[in-house]
Amino acid sequence: MPDDSLVRFRRVVSAALAELESRRQEVNDLNVFPVADGDTGDNMALTMRAVMNELDRLNGQPVDVIGRDAIVSGVARAALLGARGNSGVILSQIVRGAAEELASRRGELVDPVLVSAAFARAADAAYASVRDPAEGTMLSAMRAMARRVAHDLAHMDTRRLGPDASAEQQDELLAEVLGNALQAGKEAVERGPEQLAILRESGVVDAGAYGLTVILAGCLAALRGERAPELEHQYAPAPLHQPEHESSSFRYCTNFAVTGERLHSGHFTPLLEEIGDSVLVVGDERTLRVHVHTDEPARAVELFEAVGEVSRVDVADMREQAAHRAARLSGDRSPAGHATCGVVAVASGHGMARLYEELGALVVDGGATMNPSTYELLAGIHSVPAGEVIVLPNSPNVVLAAERAAELSEKPARVVATTAPQEGLVALFALDPARGAVENAHAVDEARAGLRLGGVAPAARDDPQGRFREGEAVGYVDGALVAWGDPAPTLAATLERLAAGAELITCIEGERPPLSPEELRRRLPDGVELELHQGGQPAWWWLLCAE
Repeated sequence: MPDDSLVRFRRVVSAALAELESRRQEVNDLNVFPVADGDTGDNMALTMRAVMNELDRLNGQPVDVIGRDAIVSGVARAALLGARGNSGVILSQIVRGAAEELASRRGELVDPVLVSAAFARAADAAYASVRDPAEGTMLSAMRAMARRVAHDLAHMDTRRLGPDASAEQQDELLAEVLGNALQAGKEAVERGPEQLAILRESGVVDAGAYGLTVILAGCLAALRGERAPELEHQYAPAPLHQPEHESSSFRYCTNFAVTGERLHSGHFTPLLEEIGDSVLVVGDERTLRVHVHTDEPARAVELFEAVGEVSRVDVADMREQAAHRAARLSGDRSPAGHATCGVVAVASGHGMARLYEELGALVVDGGATMNPSTYELLAGIHSVPAGEVIVLPNSPNVVLAAERAAELSEKPARVVATTAPQEGLVALFALDPARGAVENAHAVDEARAGLRLGGVAPAARDDPQGRFREGEAVGYVDGALVAWGDPAPTLAATLERLAAGAELITCIEGERPPLSPEELRRRLPDGVELELHQGGQPAWWWLLCAE
């Protein structure tokens, strides 16, 4: 294996990644199996990016210095740890199978014989990673390519390359082999709807299988020194209303890595299947990559915490992803495109959620108690279409969970410790989507420091001091109880205390307030403007913020 082979390998992987990145959204839009979450292109690109990062880490060192075993082991591990979703995990096993075959052929140039063996082992590894393999997917496309390469090998004039072969000769011969493999892959992609009903009913080919042909087309471009071959498929992007299928009942696509000793993947698969489906547990005794669709990400993680260290936790809300995919296919795209920094905000009430969404935030439903889990927040971070994120917990009870989600996220995320929904909403006007999370967190934190918060709500229980009874109005300013009794005087007293020195009060009205907007306005102190919104939050009649 000459020193320049790593340079060639890096060049081929770089071209494959570039081609996949350029067609990533096309692959995403085909994604309906096993669930229409529209992220297959993203997940395959993340896996390839991890391989590329590992090659960059090697920094051009000669192969005989690094050692072939170290190279292929590093590449396989990088693909495993970088994998996301079904498609990414299966692709990581294709990479692992091919890499292990290359490592076993010491001293051999990469030629048709070695490529054939690598394709065969990659196909076997892909099928072995899935408990119930489905034909018509990237599995059958990989097997079709492996069979084509093996078939062609028997009819090639030149099957082996000696140490004196030039780089040009090697590139030309490998391009011939991969060109035929690509043709077999394209044919397998087109057969997919005949083999898998969900593809046929949705009018698409399999996204993962198509992604494999995109990767192979990029490899060919590098070997031939020209543009990648054209790829076409006869099926249009999927319609917006997909037939229901098996995985649609689970919400969170959960991925994480486990490192330890004497890890056995087979032990965990049935345990994960008790709480979800689309289960993949792959790797070796020291490193596992776990993927499951479930409503209980925390339980999935807990299964492994006693046997190893859990890291690289990534949780995606598939309902949110499906909604984004539907919006893309309907042409409802944001004109701002992909922002540098996005926002996750915790809120309750349809009106409150709408107010945050109008400001570009992704809302995590806090429910009646404003208490979402760490993994719900992590899924929100993952779902934001931005490279970095700030998180607004909007409740003291949510700050710790938000900080833990930010720690677990591989996407840069910062928490601004907002303690109330109206605080986060007003402070959010300081956000600049073109800046990073660190700058935005500082700007939003500074904006909230100048706010005074208040609210009026029905008392949840009788006051031990006898000041009010359950259901009567209680008014707060900056966390302190300032008024109680009937709603009208309580609101007036609360507004009076809150408005001292203020120019504007923002009021967000909750469910079934006991006073009309006109009655509320009559109790506003003179000289203060009111901005009134319908929030629909369940616990507070009025949430107030003074500027």
